[in-house]
Amino acid sequence: MPRIARPRRRTALAALCSCVALGCAGGTTPGADEQPRSPGATAPAGNGVVTWASSADRVGAAVDGRGYRLIVHTSVGGTGLRVRLSNAFGDQPVTFADVHAGLQREGAALVPGSNRRLTFGGARSVTVPAGGIVYSDPLPGHVPAGSSLAVSLYVPRAGGVLTGHWMAMQTSYTTDGDHTAEESAANWTQRIGSWFYLDAVTVRPGEPVGAVVALGDSITDGWQSTTDLNRRWPDHLARRLRTSPTTNVEGVANEGIAGNKVLTDEPGQSALNRLSRDVLSLPGVRTVFLFQGVNDIKAEPGATADELIAGYRTLTDRAHAAGKCVVAATIAPFKGWREWDPAGEAVRREVNAFIRGSGEFDAVTDFDRVLRDPSDPERILTAFDGGDHLHPNDKGMRAMADAVDLKSLDCGSRRPGSEVRD
Repeated sequence: MPRIARPRRRTALAALCSCVALGCAGGTTPGADEQPRSPGATAPAGNGVVTWASSADRVGAAVDGRGYRLIVHTSVGGTGLRVRLSNAFGDQPVTFADVHAGLQREGAALVPGSNRRLTFGGARSVTVPAGGIVYSDPLPGHVPAGSSLAVSLYVPRAGGVLTGHWMAMQTSYTTDGDHTAEESAANWTQRIGSWFYLDAVTVRPGEPVGAVVALGDSITDGWQSTTDLNRRWPDHLARRLRTSPTTNVEGVANEGIAGNKVLTDEPGQSALNRLSRDVLSLPGVRTVFLFQGVNDIKAEPGATADELIAGYRTLTDRAHAAGKCVVAATIAPFKGWREWDPAGEAVRREVNAFIRGSGEFDAVTDFDRVLRDPSDPERILTAFDGGDHLHPNDKGMRAMADAVDLKSLDCGSRRPGSEVRD
């Protein structure tokens, strides 16, 4: 489809006014206090575009009577905010008795007047069965792009395995009892570095845009970037997309899991096994950005080049069958990391040659070329090294995002079955 020229971005003052709009728009009419319902695995019709997401995994034991104030950062702005709550790895039902969404002011404190109750089929409460996912009803009001959203959950009844995302690189908050409606930080004194239950947020943008999902490991998850500053490479990419007039892709979902592999489970389900839930089920997704493989190579025993290439082909075929574009990134150098060896380096080079030259992807981003030291191409450039010779620092994350050809992310709009949401 033809690209649509975007209007000039709003000023900081206008964005601030839009922040308050989340609290000033007409309210959602609450239904009965307790109406458990069966969740849907995919987005309801007209659910818009994903503005934030994080991959789910098993993250410990669930606890009754806990409140969670989870801080997440939006990519694309819009109205009709929905949250997706996940019990995908739970082995018992979990009840959410009260859920609110507001805008972070500082720490656990919210912008006055911004905190709003979310409902589920008109009800304040929802019970999600083991393995289930549920979307909230849309919330009136506008949520700006690049805003810090606080989603507050109260979980009176839970048990068994807790579903969440362990390494958030973001401070969130927890408390005892139900304080979800409070905008003050007074009762939200316990800090956590994970996200629990919340795995996606969607909005309806004011113009037709799509989203890109970054499917990756700890580099995509943001390890060695600065906590609370949103300096993961997908965050930098989202900022570039917001100001670009050359693409209709603006939503960015970060589906990285530290240690994750393409071929085998643990940590987390493999990319092959989580593709449907973490990528294809999200609304408005046009492009899959595949940047994974280093953990398969440095495992014991490590994957062969042929095995990893076969995994890429399967992922790509499944994404194409769903009408999505696939942009693949070369595997970055990691000499100096404790599991590096010449045999693994040979696999990395062979896989990268396939990524660059096979023609099986819709586009390629050469992260290897961006990050490597020209004097020793098996190593990350010192200026980009987060200190462990595998994970880039803030500067390296920025260089990765800057290397992405933004126009390449739009190619999904030319695939049959791809979605453009408004």
